[in-house]
Amino acid sequence: MTTTATISRTGEGAPTPLVIERFLRDPESVWRQIAAEEHLGTLCRRMLVSSSVSMAIYGGVVGIAHSLPQALASALKLPVLFLLTLAICLPTLYLFNLVWGGRLSARQVLALLLATITVTSALSLAFAPITLFFLITAQSYPFFVLLNTAILALTGGVGLSFLVEGTRFLNKQTEGGVRVNGALLYAWLLLYAFVGTQLGWTLRPFFGDPGQPFILFRALEGNFYGGILDLIGALIR
Repeated sequence: MTTTATISRTGEGAPTPLVIERFLRDPESVWRQIAAEEHLGTLCRRMLVSSSVSMAIYGGVVGIAHSLPQALASALKLPVLFLLTLAICLPTLYLFNLVWGGRLSARQVLALLLATITVTSALSLAFAPITLFFLITAQSYPFFVLLNTAILALTGGVGLSFLVEGTRFLNKQTEGGVRVNGALLYAWLLLYAFVGTQLGWTLRPFFGDPGQPFILFRALEGNFYGGILDLIGALIR
């Protein structure tokens, strides 16, 4: 069993300022900290700040393709998108986990979900130079939107894989067994994806159609998947 001193070295007193480095170098130290519920407040604050800043920068990059107002709006809306998705889906995961016999506390569930967003946001930020490259070299709005949608889908998938990994680790390491139901977890992942994509559609635009003036929100019509099909059709025509 990991001692409190060890957890403290990787948590409260960690010498590494970037929490994302812990996920990439030693993710098990994060899972051990969550399992022991040591300094979870500090860990959650670090993840919240890191993910919000990363998503704000990435949102600004995708929005600048249209205008400065769109860049500022996207820098605000992209972190809100991920945090609202978390807020909407967290109670479902926690309560259904309890119904199926799980023993995770609400703080542990929150930490796991913030870990998912932290990994997603950091990897998305890493793609920002690629986004800027195609912004400059490929003057195609449908292509630009599809490219960044694919980036967010990829990074979101990697982030969710960390949630699965962390849950499995807690199942194995926590004394008495956390017993998070595997089938329930995968069903929740689908719910999280659907909520996130539809909420993103509700909060659009993030990119801003260059043929239209800046607008903070568009009218509620259609859905995310229909919009993607329309963009694919416009790209291949």
